[in-house]
Amino acid sequence: MGKENIGLKIGASRLSAARVVLNGSAELIQVAEAPLARGIVAGGEVKDVEALAVALKAFFKLHKLPRRGIRIGVSNNRIGVRTIELAGIEDPKQLGNAVRFRAQEALPIPIEEAVLDYQVLSETKNAEGLPSTRVLLVVAYRDLIDSYLQAFKAAGIKVAGVDLEAFALLRALTPPVDVDNAAAQRSALVAVAVGSDRSTLAVSDGLSCEYTRVLDWGGSSLTGAIARALDVDADRAEELKRELSVEGGPIPEGLSQEQLTKAHEAIQIGLQTFGRELVSSLQFYQSQEGSLGIREVVLAGGASQLHGFAEAVEKLVGVKVRVGDPLIGISVSKKLKGETSAALAIPIGLGMGY
Repeated sequence: MGKENIGLKIGASRLSAARVVLNGSAELIQVAEAPLARGIVAGGEVKDVEALAVALKAFFKLHKLPRRGIRIGVSNNRIGVRTIELAGIEDPKQLGNAVRFRAQEALPIPIEEAVLDYQVLSETKNAEGLPSTRVLLVVAYRDLIDSYLQAFKAAGIKVAGVDLEAFALLRALTPPVDVDNAAAQRSALVAVAVGSDRSTLAVSDGLSCEYTRVLDWGGSSLTGAIARALDVDADRAEELKRELSVEGGPIPEGLSQEQLTKAHEAIQIGLQTFGRELVSSLQFYQSQEGSLGIREVVLAGGASQLHGFAEAVEKLVGVKVRVGDPLIGISVSKKLKGETSAALAIPIGLGMGY
């Protein structure tokens, strides 16, 4: 058996894990999910380290998950991602020093307070014949990462790697490159994971991440809108959100036609906010030099499973929108029973990472 990873997404309301074996290719052998109490994690940051440690310990014990080889994802506006060009550098050590120097200029995070990582995207020659290296630079505040690591240490679980949720999302949802279809390769795939309290957007050219952003909008926005419109508590509003179709559909049990109309109006207003955030992000990406035309928007995350959600978003953004298939680049063990939805795209992508 090859290397085994546990990809773990820690959301504001859920823990989601994917157990993946890497042996030349990737195979999904186990998935697990459990609710997480509100307030432990919010906005992509740990608010209660001790409570998260307790929840992790119980989750791993319940699902009999290995306590090593864990890859976690982070998604937060206190993480900076930039693409930079470095010319005239061939030595890997010199490249690392140059990246750290440029990080101080390119990102609004003091280097002594940061965790830095980078990935070489391409190596070419410039007009003068000198080597030119295109690098994807990621910098996060150290305290943000440390709070997660403290919780895992307290739970007795060993973290093997920390990855951007945006990278994991693209890893799970980007189809294999079709070398015979050059046009498709030169258009942008936009992936959006709609979480509970925020959404992660990532743009790929089919080979690497071109742009990423965290949107301060999640499925809980719709829950809150329904609760206010119908004067019900959050649990009932969440239940109704899952029963309702975003665009029309049958009346859930216990609702009048008038209440149904109010609920749909609340959902539409909430979706318009999401649509504006999404359009603004896509416009910003396309304003960058070298940006590509947008091929489609691929949705993941829990809210992507709502009836009619993709169709409603497509009307708002004006490009093709569909729910992604997180199994597009991974095989599934015969022992794994049940369906695997797009809600698990990020943990699967984390598990596929090296």
